[in-house]
Amino acid sequence: MTSLIRRTLIATAVALATSALAPAFAQDIKPRLIRFGYGLNEQSNQGRGSKVFADEVDRLSGGKMKVRLFGAGSLGPDVQMQQALLGGAQEMMVGSTATLVGITKEMGLWDTPFLFNNTQEADAVLDGPVGEKIKAKLEEKGLVGLVYWENGFRNLTNNKRAVTKLEDFDGIKLRVMQNTVFLDSFKTLGANAIPMPFSELFSALETKAVDGQENPYNTILSSKFYEVQKYLTVTNHVYSPWIVMASKKFWDGLSAAEKKVLMDAAVKSRAFERKDTRDEGAKALAELKGKGMQINELSVAEAGRMRDKLGAINTSIAANVGQDLWNETQAELAKLRKK
Repeated sequence: MTSLIRRTLIATAVALATSALAPAFAQDIKPRLIRFGYGLNEQSNQGRGSKVFADEVDRLSGGKMKVRLFGAGSLGPDVQMQQALLGGAQEMMVGSTATLVGITKEMGLWDTPFLFNNTQEADAVLDGPVGEKIKAKLEEKGLVGLVYWENGFRNLTNNKRAVTKLEDFDGIKLRVMQNTVFLDSFKTLGANAIPMPFSELFSALETKAVDGQENPYNTILSSKFYEVQKYLTVTNHVYSPWIVMASKKFWDGLSAAEKKVLMDAAVKSRAFERKDTRDEGAKALAELKGKGMQINELSVAEAGRMRDKLGAINTSIAANVGQDLWNETQAELAKLRKK
């Protein structure tokens, strides 16, 4: 065999071997793509927290996992994204715990009016045994909870009148989340509570289909509600968490190393997002005032009247989430308040 023929045969064999390996090699290096949806815009605290999560996943996985972010409700409202996760059509999202109550009733605990006195209490309970127990319940329904983020203490805005006392709620058409506790709470306070997806809210306020809404300062600012709302009342009536979740169908297909990347990135994003939200809260309130909103704070006496009025709601929440879980939460809060 001549050297030319020998070289030709060797080159052909190498080419065939490389060709056979190419698909497997290409498949091996193709990054895992993760669609991650959220409701607010890119400039919001939710948007910034989502970017930290995506960047951290890329860093920790060495580029082998890529998170593609879909903000501003582009994949639909929270409830629609939850259904997409359940069906495996979407991998991940961050959204309100309040919209999960129809899937996992224990999530209703976080909707309790005036449950937490401050963010320190919220962190301790959400990240402690009670919060972990409620997150674990999601897996029975086809979702995996990673970490809780902070939306913040919710406050009231409207275009009808300054709300300074309980009676001022009377007749206000108030958008609330699609959640029974929120509906019942504001109906009890005298408002005409109307459930509506967040993605439809600005337009509804602009067209006066509703008079008002309730959200943390950061959301009120980033969503530009000051353009269509005159009055803001500092009520701090509910501490509102967000939760980062994955589809269980997607999660179960991951390796242990991939799950660790996502969990570690989620923990990093939680620390960033909570600090970011709290740093911006006071600034947001000042900025809303600067943009012309009329701001007032409920007196201690009026806040007390509201708490008393909502007593039956708390009893109902305890029954719905389970008396044992309610008692465990109250015991934990009592312990924290003694420190």
